[in-house]
Amino acid sequence: MANTHESDQRLVAKWASGLRGPVIDAGCGPGHWTDFLRKLGVEAEGVDQVQQFIGRAKARFPAVPFRIGSLGDLDVPDGCAVAVLAWYSVIHLAPDELTSVLREFARCIAPGGSLLVGFFEGDAVVPFPHAVTTAYFWPVGEMSAQLETAGFKVHEVHTRTDPGKRPHAAIIARRTDPSIASVGLD
Repeated sequence: MANTHESDQRLVAKWASGLRGPVIDAGCGPGHWTDFLRKLGVEAEGVDQVQQFIGRAKARFPAVPFRIGSLGDLDVPDGCAVAVLAWYSVIHLAPDELTSVLREFARCIAPGGSLLVGFFEGDAVVPFPHAVTTAYFWPVGEMSAQLETAGFKVHEVHTRTDPGKRPHAAIIARRTDPSIASVGLD
């Protein structure tokens, strides 16, 4: 966690403090956020499609559950999770892929459950070169609209711009269902 911004750690910790039940760290990468959640007492599992990331995560955090999986098919029962963390895991999705992945997150989250998505914020949906593969800037309003289309209601928006860095944003959203106010959340 040494390379993560302190405000990101505070935001994720605050979000996680009310979670009671299974949480999926979707696109967990090398597993540091999954481990962070577990240390907070959250029942988190890390999922990533990159075998090398999962191998590294399992070696570094042997007590934490990790598995290979796709953002577009998390291979879990409907409504099995109280939350999904998608911390910079959707940045590499082309705009035409984002909605289906957000719908998959909605399928996995119980009505009233929570999603925390972190991404690079920009004035328009624009691709840019990133260390691994092309990534995209997303305006907060456009990401919010995508979330609402997928079955979420936006509850909190956080942005920050650090000198010499790309602008960051995070959105906390709830899985909508008019018949259920909340599931597994304090």
